[in-house]
Amino acid sequence: MPLLRRLLLFFGVTVVSMAVDQATKQVATAALKGQPPRMYLGDVVRLLWAQNEGAFLSLGASLPDGARYWVLTIGVGVLLLSLTVYALASKALDGIQVASYALIASGGFSNWIDRARFDGSVVDFMQLGIGATPLTGVFNVADLAILGGIGVLFWHGWRAERRAKALAKSAGGAPGPDASSRGSPPGT
Repeated sequence: MPLLRRLLLFFGVTVVSMAVDQATKQVATAALKGQPPRMYLGDVVRLLWAQNEGAFLSLGASLPDGARYWVLTIGVGVLLLSLTVYALASKALDGIQVASYALIASGGFSNWIDRARFDGSVVDFMQLGIGATPLTGVFNVADLAILGGIGVLFWHGWRAERRAKALAKSAGGAPGPDASSRGSPPGT
């Protein structure tokens, strides 16, 4: 994929994803902060405002402040920059892979912006559950972008592997032009 197309695709997906995440966080803060949770679809979907000091599903929230800063702000920032450079520099990636890496980076950068704005916290506002039992922690659109990007990368890799196996099977199973002479003694 040419560099200009990679740049346009990566930054287009990133800007749209981050804009949607930041907008939904602003709406959630205005509508849900200080309010009781709102339940939809028979309490399967819950909207509630929460501040998350950890990573996805509060991982790392119990770390001391200094460690959390180095891991979730500095470490994640370096990881996101590295991911961005890889996605933009690798000529081997196709459009689906570039868009997937853009989703992962955009979700990470959007949550990273929250950490900078809100003293190390991220705004979360969605939860899935059944009745009073939560099935997930509280999450946001950025988390969905990250999971979506990872999911598409796995799906794309799985499809490529299936295609390669099918191609190898069809190439190996079909007799070649000289198959009739294999196994025959020379000169027969």
